[in-house]
Amino acid sequence: MKIDLNADLGEGSALDDQLLQLVSSANIACGFHAGDASTMLQSVRLAKQYGVRVGAHPSFPDRENFGRTAMTLPASDVYAQQLYQIGALKTIAASEGVALAHVKPHGMLYNQAARDRQLADIIARAVFAADPGLILVGLAGSELIAAGQHYGLATREEVFADRGYTVKGELVPRGEPGALLAEASQAITQTLQMVQQGEVTAVSGEQVRVTAQTVCLHGDGEHALLFARALCEAFRRENIMITA
Repeated sequence: MKIDLNADLGEGSALDDQLLQLVSSANIACGFHAGDASTMLQSVRLAKQYGVRVGAHPSFPDRENFGRTAMTLPASDVYAQQLYQIGALKTIAASEGVALAHVKPHGMLYNQAARDRQLADIIARAVFAADPGLILVGLAGSELIAAGQHYGLATREEVFADRGYTVKGELVPRGEPGALLAEASQAITQTLQMVQQGEVTAVSGEQVRVTAQTVCLHGDGEHALLFARALCEAFRRENIMITA
């Protein structure tokens, strides 16, 4: 069995170098919620050094709240913002001889697009316009995955090692009980359940079906490095190969 292990990087964490030695894909912040031109270039160079696939991590324009503010913006603005961010990282990566592999929206943009068909469509159209060969990464079973498939994009359904789930298969909103997993043992149990059994235990106790094609570990999380090392060890123990 194989699984992709991805992390959101280039967001100001001091752990990026160490995390890049463990994951197979990196989602690099494109400046709208975190990072800037210099951190994007540095992140690409580190990913290249460790043989990690590079993807764009675009956001709503929200540096004040790290891309976690809910927004309703004109469709033309959202479309342009995605093109701008993807294009910036794509050019920086190309300057280092690295091909951009995927796009994974960040934060509230990701969460809203998981439920909002119109927003998901805008993002998928922008990804297709930027490069129809890019993979669109979204929450397993979400509107974003459906939109990507509608435009003929390759998609990857994502699950989260360190986040709690609702009975609808959505992430528990930050700030609510069960939103963040604090123990490595919890993260390992949940991740293996999703990868091996195709289901996750919601915070309410029900079993929910999920498709796990890539596992996300938040690079800015308090336990990011601990969880990453524990997950890698668990995958080795279960004969699950980490690969992009």
